[in-house]
Amino acid sequence: MAGNFYKVQCPDCDNEQTVFGKAATEVACAVCGATLARPTGGDAEFEGEVIETVERRSASSRTDSDETVEAQ
Repeated sequence: MAGNFYKVQCPDCDNEQTVFGKAATEVACAVCGATLARPTGGDAEFEGEVIETVERRSASSRTDSDETVEAQ
């Protein structure tokens, strides 16, 4: 259920920006305003080129402290 973060290159100005893979809103380039990602109800659809996975997360990577907080 966890998502990943990706470094996406803007198709218009070549700016590289980190974007959440399950973005719930449209993500615009911070430099030129072009759309980098559109929500689809699941994984986002990227308009620019995905350069790399910046942080891969999974549901099994949770720590015991996360479970303690939920129990309170």
